[in-house]
This record gives sequence, structure tokens and C-alpha cells, in this order.
Amino acid sequence: MKKIAILSLLFFSGIIMAQDVEVVKGDFKFLSSQKEVNIEFVYSNLKLMKEEMTEEQYVKERSAELNEKSKGKGDIWKKKWEGSKELIWNLKFLELANVVLSKDKKDLVFQEGATNAKYTLIVDVVWIYPGWDAGVMKQAAKVSTVLKFVETANRNNVVLQLNTDKAPGDQWGNNYSNESRIGEGFAKTAKTMSKMILKKAY
Repeated sequence: MKKIAILSLLFFSGIIMAQDVEVVKGDFKFLSSQKEVNIEFVYSNLKLMKEEMTEEQYVKERSAELNEKSKGKGDIWKKKWEGSKELIWNLKFLELANVVLSKDKKDLVFQEGATNAKYTLIVDVVWIYPGWDAGVMKQAAKVSTVLKFVETANRNNVVLQLNTDKAPGDQWGNNYSNESRIGEGFAKTAKTMSKMILKKAY
């Protein structure tokens, strides 16, 4: 009976994980012959929180809130937020996407600025929930993206599109940095994507 319960739990966990990523268009086969894929990150469509605030609105309100609590704190946070895209989120995605592939001894590499690559992956970040950590209780960050593989020379030709929904971002122990938690959501997204590539492209 105990074995059945455990197997049922694993089965339903698998279903939940599968629902995180939807293949909207295309298949993965074209990736098996590629050595390098260019990658670009887009934040122009980003919404935040359950209220789906624009990034400009979120940053303005959050920085004002923090400045009210402690003068200058919001200004410092704003700079950290702006730097997080290049210094944490994009790098986390790249790192995990490539680590999963290299561990399986695949030659495929995702690389920013690889404009000579036949295909480009556009990571369109559409929604972020930063989560929170109050020590004893916490809520994981969540990241939703649209992943479009396009021909580099013809961006209108989308050969594969994946929609990822609310990838969880969390770490063991406590993590009081919103930006770091969000970074783990990017890592989770990349890890899931690369595992799908291994399963469906090779």
C-alpha cells in the first residue's frame, strides 16, 4: 500500500511538472545537428506580481516603499534590480541550460552574441513574482517565459515555441534576496528546457 502511495505521488508530480511547459509550435529535432544557438533576453513585455504591474510601476512603488522605511534603501534596491538581469538572471539561465547539456556530453551550447549561429533562442520574460522569505515561513519566486527558437537570419520564422508557466525559484535554507530567488526561477526554466531538448532532440 505504501509503495502504491509513493508511486501515485511520483506520477502526479510528473504531471504537475509537465504542465509547467507547453510546446506551442514546432519540435526539437533541428537542435540535434546544432553546435551553437544564439540567445537573447527580452524584458519589454514583463509584468510583475498578481496585479500584473508593469516593471516601471513595480520599481517605482517598491523603491518608494523601501525609501519610506529607510532613506536611500529604495535607491540602492533599484540599482540592484536593474543590474540583476545581466548579473544574475540571464547568467543563471545560460549556466543551467549549458550544464545540463554538457553533463550528458552533448556539444550544443547556448551563447549570447553568437550572431553567426543558424538559430536564436529569444527568452521573452513575461511575468515575475519575487516571492518572500520571513525566516520561518517563505514563498518561492515564480518566473513565466515564452521561449522562441527562430532563424537568426529570419526572426519571423519560429521553428519552436515553448511557454513556461510559474517556474519556482528557491534555495535550501533562507534566501532574503528577491533578485537571487528570481534567479533560481530562471535556472529552473533553463534546466527544464535543456532536459526536454535531451529527451526530444537526440
